Amino acid sequence: FHPTIPDAVTDYYLRKTGFQTSDPRVTRAISLAAQKFIADIAHDALQQSRLRVESDKRNKERRFVLTSPDLQASLRTYGVHVMKPETLGPTQTSQTAAAGAAPAQPAAAVGEAPKQ
Repeated sequence: FHPTIPDAVTDYYLRKTGFQTSDPRVTRAISLAAQKFIADIAHDALQQSRLRVESDKRNKERRFVLTSPDLQASLRTYGVHVMKPETLGPTQTSQTAAAGAAPAQPAAAVGEAPKQ
């Protein structure tokens, strides 16, 4: 039996955490446990999505889409707390445009005269 998670990926993360083994059975067992964990989370997130779609009476179409809140609720049951930032701050270019300043010109290459 070959788990969905490749042995090389499992070995990489095991070594990164300081766990070393030369027995491929141990690596496969850990890969299988990780696969089961991910499958359980995905199944629970699907159940969350079903509850959300069925409770929405306005929605006539029954499409199940994995959303962040569904995934967060599923992960929370396993003790994994995910924090998603509310919004990302504005970029530097949008700040200068909002202030009415002209956008910065790209830097000239070495030995090139500045463009005007």
